[in-house]
Amino acid sequence: MNEPVLVLNCNYEPVHVCNTRRAMGLILAGKAIVVENGRGFIHTVSRTYERPSVIRLVNMVSRPRPRVRLCKREILRRDEYRCQYCGCESSQLTIDHVVPRHRGGTHSWENLVAACPQCNRRKGGRTLAEARMRLLRQPFEPRPTAQYLFGRYADGNGVWARYLEGW
Repeated sequence: MNEPVLVLNCNYEPVHVCNTRRAMGLILAGKAIVVENGRGFIHTVSRTYERPSVIRLVNMVSRPRPRVRLCKREILRRDEYRCQYCGCESSQLTIDHVVPRHRGGTHSWENLVAACPQCNRRKGGRTLAEARMRLLRQPFEPRPTAQYLFGRYADGNGVWARYLEGW
């Protein structure tokens, strides 16, 4: 009952990922319908229900365009878990401010990069020019596409691909 279920707006735009228990609550309340049943059935004493993989909301839900949250996990994901100074791939990466905060650097997508501890110590509180280092790739804010937002859940759910592609 804890498997992920893709929730679509009534125009088939991906909105959210919830668990099967929450999806069944929406279906039984008449707020959603099953679009894809890729997991079999749920049997009760008197009824049998489809176990949803993708559901669609009956009513349109207005919401602002999503943005990718600025946090360590998303910075590492954007930088593909590689140090942006030396290119090494490590599980011990840290976050570095390209322009240090005490030099007027901001806490923004364009100023934060993933760095290995050695490169982070080597750069210290200096600018790139002072430390004689360069970035492998300019930092940017990732686009909040449906594939980027919900793609990590799609591994075991092959039927989700057609709903995530167009958005």
